[in-house]
Amino acid sequence: MDCTVTWTGGSGARSGMGFIAETSSGHVLVMDGAPDSSKPENGGQNLAPRPMETVLAGTGGCTAYDVVLILKRGRHDIRGCSVKLTSERADADPKVFTKINMHFTVQGKGIPPQAVERAIAMSHEKYCSASIMLGKTAAITTSFELVEAA
Repeated sequence: MDCTVTWTGGSGARSGMGFIAETSSGHVLVMDGAPDSSKPENGGQNLAPRPMETVLAGTGGCTAYDVVLILKRGRHDIRGCSVKLTSERADADPKVFTKINMHFTVQGKGIPPQAVERAIAMSHEKYCSASIMLGKTAAITTSFELVEAA
């Protein structure tokens, strides 16, 4: 796996802090920084997610993928899955994640709560590389809600 990240800015005070990431799977991801009114040359234009937001989003995608796959492999009738991640970061550089809560909403028909709990635990203990890696600096907590499909 590889990725090339290229700065989209140019010369001048308003060059911005936008970046384009090109992944080995052939996809493109745009990132940008937050505007900085005190130093415009250091700020972004707020045109795309921040790099750390993409780390959080990627982690959510990684763990949701696992949960869906584990439930499908267990032959459960899963019909939907979302995960809301809320986080806190350190105040000083490097501003690593220090706390992350992941709240899963799983929709399906007749799925036992224990199956969802097990799928989430397996993701965080064994399969989700992103959350396991972030768990080195952040206290990660999880919760879930199971919604019965009609």
